[in-house]
Amino acid sequence: MTDIACRPVGRTGLSVSELGFGAASLGNLYHPVPDADARAAIDAALDAGLRYVDTAPHYGRGLSERRVGDALRQRPGVAISTKVGRLMDPDASITDDAERDGFRSPMPFRMRYDYTYDGILRSHEHSLQRLGLSRVDLLYVHDIGRYTHGEAAAGYWEQLTTGGGLRALDRLRGEGAIAGFGIGVNEIGICLDVMREMPIDVILLAGRYTLLEQEALDALLPACAAADTSIVIGGPYNSGILATGTRKGGTLHYDYGPAPEAVVDKVCGIEDVADRHGVRLPAAALHFVLAHPCVASVIPGLGSAKRVAETASLYEEVIPQDFWRELQHEGLLRADAPVPASIEKVSV
Repeated sequence: MTDIACRPVGRTGLSVSELGFGAASLGNLYHPVPDADARAAIDAALDAGLRYVDTAPHYGRGLSERRVGDALRQRPGVAISTKVGRLMDPDASITDDAERDGFRSPMPFRMRYDYTYDGILRSHEHSLQRLGLSRVDLLYVHDIGRYTHGEAAAGYWEQLTTGGGLRALDRLRGEGAIAGFGIGVNEIGICLDVMREMPIDVILLAGRYTLLEQEALDALLPACAAADTSIVIGGPYNSGILATGTRKGGTLHYDYGPAPEAVVDKVCGIEDVADRHGVRLPAAALHFVLAHPCVASVIPGLGSAKRVAETASLYEEVIPQDFWRELQHEGLLRADAPVPASIEKVSV
């Protein structure tokens, strides 16, 4: 078993392993994953010491939640988060596993956004039923904001605020049904907006604080430090380019699309520095985000037992201080970004 440290989540009293399991792939993201392979991936993660699993109704229209629940039902000591904001309505017209919303799932449901008071409570209840569990630890409001909703964002914001969505989450937290709540998004501004509306425990921030991007250092991370709001990092590889690098050929992906030339050039520069110090690029991506004191966990997508083993190996890699110093000297990493040596790992 890998010795994976745990970190607290805000003031919730909950701790999560700093390397967690992102379960989007278990919803058949882009391609089918056999049930046995999905179960093997979670079993491998638990055996490797991961004690935090994140899922969502959106991931395969409930398929990921079903698989996560089946794997964890008799495995105590694992923190679980799921998401609210999408309801799954039965749809008898869905009879195959053609790709819908990026997922090759046969689950016969159609997604509907609902961030209202009743919608949040129903989403929580439905997730417990799909998981087959009596409790989840954390709830994230999924994809609120313009990144997902564009011109419709204002209406959904109204549901979340005056429509009572945040009040429903506060009720669940106050009743002890969940340890804490926050939002799960791919953008920074909406995080600050929500924090101004109500104290939240945690933000799942995908792709916006990485080895490539550190804009979150300007306002969001200082606000989180002041409010004791934790960050969970999703998308640590920026849709893949920090996992594959630039030298293997094929299409390079960044932020769910083809990588712009400026991003490719920056990754090339980071790769050159990594080569000089014998560092694997994805290992640097994982270790970098964990250096910030507000970060509780990083949750790369893990769709197979092989991927779990590879990720555990990246987590264990020792990265020399000179690597980080050279990145900052070359302007490839912000000078004010915390680097791993500044954080002491403490197992709890």
